[in-house]
Amino acid sequence: MSSRPELKFSDRNEESSFVRFFNSLPAKDPATVRVFERTEGYTVHGEDAKYIAQTVYRTTSVLKYIGGDSNHGLASCTLSVIVFKNFLKDALLSKALKVDIYTPVKGAGRNSTSQWNLSKHASPGNLQAVEDLITIDQKAVVIAVKVVTKADQRTVGASFVDASARELGTSEFPDNELFSNLESLVIQLGAKECVLPKNENQKDPDLLKIRDMVDRCGLVITEQATSNFNGKDTEQDLTRLLKVSDDEENNEGEEGNSNDGIASFVDTNNTPVSLSPQLNQTVAMGATAALIKYLQLMTDPENYGKYRLIQHDLSQYMRLDTSALKALNLMPGPRDGAKSMSLFGLLNRCKTMAGTRLLGQWLKQPLMDVNAIRARHLLVEIMMNDTGLRQSLQEDHLQVVPDLGRLVRKFQKGTANLEDVVRVYQLVIRLPDFIDVLSNVRDDESNSYSKIIEETYTASLRKYQANLEKLQELVETTVDLAALDRHEFIIKPDFDDRLKEIRNRLDDLRTEIANEHIHAGDDLGMEPEKKLKLEQHHIYGWCMRLTRTDSGCLRTSRGYVELSTQKAGVYFYSFKMKQFNEEYTELDTEYRRTQSSLVREVVNIAATYCTVLESLSTVLAHLDLIVSFAHVSAFAPSPYVRPKMHERHSGNTILRQARHPCMEVQDEVTFIPNDVELIRGESDFLIITGPNMGGKSTYIRQIGVIALMAQIGCFVPCAEAELTIFDSILARVGAGDSQLKGVSTFMAEMLETATILKSATRESLIVIDELGRGTSTYDGFGLAWAISEYIVKNIGCFAMFATHFHELTALADNHPGVCNLHVVAHVEDDTTSPDSDITLLYKVEKGISDQSFGIHVAEVVKFPPKVVKMAKRKANELEDYEGDDNDEVLKKATKKFSTDQINQGNKLMREILTKWRKSVDSDEETSASLEKLRSLISTEYEDKFKSDPYIQEIVSQL
Repeated sequence: MSSRPELKFSDRNEESSFVRFFNSLPAKDPATVRVFERTEGYTVHGEDAKYIAQTVYRTTSVLKYIGGDSNHGLASCTLSVIVFKNFLKDALLSKALKVDIYTPVKGAGRNSTSQWNLSKHASPGNLQAVEDLITIDQKAVVIAVKVVTKADQRTVGASFVDASARELGTSEFPDNELFSNLESLVIQLGAKECVLPKNENQKDPDLLKIRDMVDRCGLVITEQATSNFNGKDTEQDLTRLLKVSDDEENNEGEEGNSNDGIASFVDTNNTPVSLSPQLNQTVAMGATAALIKYLQLMTDPENYGKYRLIQHDLSQYMRLDTSALKALNLMPGPRDGAKSMSLFGLLNRCKTMAGTRLLGQWLKQPLMDVNAIRARHLLVEIMMNDTGLRQSLQEDHLQVVPDLGRLVRKFQKGTANLEDVVRVYQLVIRLPDFIDVLSNVRDDESNSYSKIIEETYTASLRKYQANLEKLQELVETTVDLAALDRHEFIIKPDFDDRLKEIRNRLDDLRTEIANEHIHAGDDLGMEPEKKLKLEQHHIYGWCMRLTRTDSGCLRTSRGYVELSTQKAGVYFYSFKMKQFNEEYTELDTEYRRTQSSLVREVVNIAATYCTVLESLSTVLAHLDLIVSFAHVSAFAPSPYVRPKMHERHSGNTILRQARHPCMEVQDEVTFIPNDVELIRGESDFLIITGPNMGGKSTYIRQIGVIALMAQIGCFVPCAEAELTIFDSILARVGAGDSQLKGVSTFMAEMLETATILKSATRESLIVIDELGRGTSTYDGFGLAWAISEYIVKNIGCFAMFATHFHELTALADNHPGVCNLHVVAHVEDDTTSPDSDITLLYKVEKGISDQSFGIHVAEVVKFPPKVVKMAKRKANELEDYEGDDNDEVLKKATKKFSTDQINQGNKLMREILTKWRKSVDSDEETSASLEKLRSLISTEYEDKFKSDPYIQEIVSQL
């Protein structure tokens, strides 16, 4: 960390003036940090200074107080440029803060306190103002939301802007009272900030619900006046903001979309704004108006004609909610150590920044079109099978691709320089290498791989190479490429006659100066280069230097002028060198001025290629991500396989030897694979019971992860896999409380479950882990049963429920689609001890488990022996209280038989009891009912009853 600059004021008046100015500033949002740019760094004041001291420096000793002491003065803290940039990136991209940067007005002096302007405002969804200060490795999307309710029908209008890509999008749709569709939209877009109407006096309950949902998603909330959400002038604003697409740009856009067989968005730029269907979305247009005002898009003429209008279709992608993101560990969390702790970290073997950003987008936008999914799978298969192609692309070609998105933004903002042009050029001259290596793809017996690669990548790359030929010629003609070895980015002297003339004269003067240096050495008796140094000083220009020890010769010689004496020695020049230096400085200034105008011209010409560069970046990012998928699939502990995808609304999900992709790569983990069968009508709803730490949660989560991986186009960690297409993954896993928001654990659990029941369809995948733990056992079980039965009877989708409510397994008796599974634990039966040792096998098999082994887990983690003994005693007391002798008989009997024998016996007893129940009247006496049961067994089931060893063991113990 660089040393902190000092906060200096010329006098007390200046210090007091700044304190008055700071105190006069209007109240700010607590999530905003005000920063003041100064000559040698930045300063923060007041509560912001205390925050910086605690979070950046982790000590209050860095605080200084101006205008008074620590009780009455203004707390202040300084940051060096490097420290500020690190803080800025962390604040915007990790901590979801806003930052206002104030600078002195021109002419008022860098440390002036009389006039300060708010020059830059940055927030997580709007990073454009600080792109020159930080490296942005993720998309920054800000969304505005408006809701209209009529007759209990809620219509949500949303508008979003990705300023870096110059995209403005809209979406309008009906939603439920939990706003689950809006939550899916926020996640699909990867939004970082949400603009909402001010909720005066908290009167609008819908806005309160939206605010809670948005806050749950981790977005920064910005409130705007309700009047800003009026879409009256939106058509006029859009007319000025939107660019008119020519045929070439439209063709490029269509070709880019064909890479997946599906467009990411519906681009409506071919339609005049006045005829655009978005204008009929009156609610969305109101949100658009608010967003345009918030981002002040109309105040900057640079935005005119640069934006693209897109329509986002929610049904195009799998819907995910915040709970699913957390349950499936899609994105890295703040406490994740290894990259592989999240699916993003595991799959991110991209070599380009654009590829990394695209991965984040794909993870939140799993496809629903089976043809588009299969197209991605086929590309991954090509790269996985051709090791040479994959390695060549990763190690030799993609490695050197610059962040074209960032370069394009610099060209659009007018901040690009000649180095940026050269970086684009260096990519352009490598395009033939990309084309050559992709053209060498070998065909498979059943697939024309070369044709697929040609259609997806090579044809586009050839077109972009042709479009960029003129840019390549321009750079080779104008830029001195030989100077790149010296890290100099200059125009060729031969490019311009005046430039060439100046360069030749500068070279002549350089020779004259060198000759004068030699002449002075002879005159002073000092050997050139060894004792008499020739230097180009940043103040004096060309001059000579002697050490202070050797400088005595200057006093005995005439014709030399001493310039200064410094630690390095004495600087001086001769009269002739002075004349040469003055002419050299004058010509060098003219050379730089001439070259600057030429550089500006070259950069402006390069900026006209932004559309092509954006399209090229899209193709290379797609290629990079497909290669990354292939790399991860090939180098997994057991290679991933290509899943067989069924059409929507059909097919089953059957996974053989399925594994959790993130778990299996952790150090010191030997993952036990398991089979999964989700078959319609037979095993729609899986209930998984078993010991704590036995693998129930991992089992149900890995199914969701595998389904999502398949629908983003990646191979999956299985031996064999076939999957149906899910329209959403809805999860209720490990809810935690939020005391600051007044939400208990149980309340959070119920909110998540309510969202599932409201938004699930027959094509959804539901993952529920331990529902009902936040309340009493009886209430929890009642809720778990009712929710499970509702999913089975009313929704009918594939679902998995991991639970310790063993009574829930009785659902299988009434519903044929419910299937009971359990994780296997080997219990060492020791007749000499009342307790038994347990070994967790992490295998999932059919049947139920009658124990949770929670106390065994306590022993594993080394609970004090007294605590364990007391827990066992209390557990036994509760079992005696809640159960009877029959329970103990049942437990003893289960230890003597295999799972198949137990299941067979239970099935026979259920069949007998079900038939007996139908024959008994509700008001019939007990004795008569029991007589019917005996008669039923003796007449219809006597042989089966007597031949079943499990039933006979239970009867013998009673």
